[in-house]
Amino acid sequence: MKVLICGAGQVGFSIARQLASEDNDVTVIDESPEKAHKIGDTLDAKAFVGFASHPDVLDQAGAADSDMIIAVTFADEVNMVACQVAHSVFNVPTKIARVRSGSYLNPKWRDIFSRNHMPIDVIISPEIEVARAVVRRLEVPGAIDMMPFADGRIRVIGVRCNDDCPVVNTPLRQLTELFPDLTIMVLAILRGDRMLVPHANDQMFVGDEVYFAVDADHITRAMAAFGHEERKARRVIVVGGGNIGFYLAREMEENYAGVSLKVIENDRDRALKIADRFSKTVVIHGDAVDNEILNEANVQAAETIISVTNDDEINILSSLLAKRSGTARAFTLIKNLTYTPLVSSLGIDVVVNPRDITVSTILQHVRCGRIRAARSLHHGDAELIEAEALETAPLVGKPLREIKFPAGILIGAMVRNDNVIIPRGDTVIRAKDRVIAIAASGKTKSVERMFSAGLEFF
Repeated sequence: MKVLICGAGQVGFSIARQLASEDNDVTVIDESPEKAHKIGDTLDAKAFVGFASHPDVLDQAGAADSDMIIAVTFADEVNMVACQVAHSVFNVPTKIARVRSGSYLNPKWRDIFSRNHMPIDVIISPEIEVARAVVRRLEVPGAIDMMPFADGRIRVIGVRCNDDCPVVNTPLRQLTELFPDLTIMVLAILRGDRMLVPHANDQMFVGDEVYFAVDADHITRAMAAFGHEERKARRVIVVGGGNIGFYLAREMEENYAGVSLKVIENDRDRALKIADRFSKTVVIHGDAVDNEILNEANVQAAETIISVTNDDEINILSSLLAKRSGTARAFTLIKNLTYTPLVSSLGIDVVVNPRDITVSTILQHVRCGRIRAARSLHHGDAELIEAEALETAPLVGKPLREIKFPAGILIGAMVRNDNVIIPRGDTVIRAKDRVIAIAASGKTKSVERMFSAGLEFF
């Protein structure tokens, strides 16, 4: 597949790295010579210096024979015009744009992006996606991540193994013996900076971050098996009333009636503006690293603080101050990846990385064949994939133990006629099964071929 990426910032670079590692033909455009040279020097991808919405630049970059354009520059208008030009002049089949401005995203103006006006196939709003990701994590107390698959019948949940985790130092093959009625499969283990797709004899250790697939009806029991029996938060403080904080507060006010929510915003005009948009949420004007403001928000009684300002340092400090004052859990937005290894040791419970969330959202629209959903893990070290099995796909009709899967690929769960199945060696995948798999970095193409009609995948 030939992909044209506009913008070589953190998101553009990450998408280019992921797609180039899978042998796609990737070209990146950026107006910064330094960023373009970094692409050319470090990735198996071509790079052009120029303004991404200019027809002559798109032409030089090969838009005429591209299968897809992904516009993720810092300017909404450049992203939209790039997609418009790609459609009108070069007839690019698939167009994805990152759009941040709330005005463009207002449902009142949804016709802007129709095929007769500005034909963009997929609009990605990082702020909305981050807010949704935070809400998903709140739905499962104790989780550091939660991703729904198969129309919500299967959840992939990330947890941290603490000292009181009952299943540490236990081979994974024994989980079935310990919990015979629990529909669960461990898919990945993050140990330090290393992501493992585990084998049956692997063990989990204290400090590991573990991702497991579970039947949605078994979530509470599965979390208890990992030592997490926290209650859902009913008193929540959001630090930052920008787009992320606003979308998050709006979602919680509209859909979580039992939650008492307070928002702290340092900019007075912004605080007044968003206060007018809420009926139940309390908006406090002030600095979230000021103890007086935190006390005004009654941080001592809060169960969760969610710090989502544009400043990593403020997010970290406000989270730590709240934890010191008695807040049970801290969700902290961190853009700078160099901080990530440090924060868990400081007591921050959940790190929210907007780049990873945005990249993951975009990738699920890139996947081919019968891929229904895809989610990236740990900066692209692995990918969770939901696929529908075709009758002529090479893995249909054979016991899994007879299929020689490439290293780094694991079938984790499947849904058949609304029933969740955790596969074993004698499990046979049938046509129309919805299958959840994990693929280590560089193995995604193999999974795509596994679910494609009549193609070999070894």
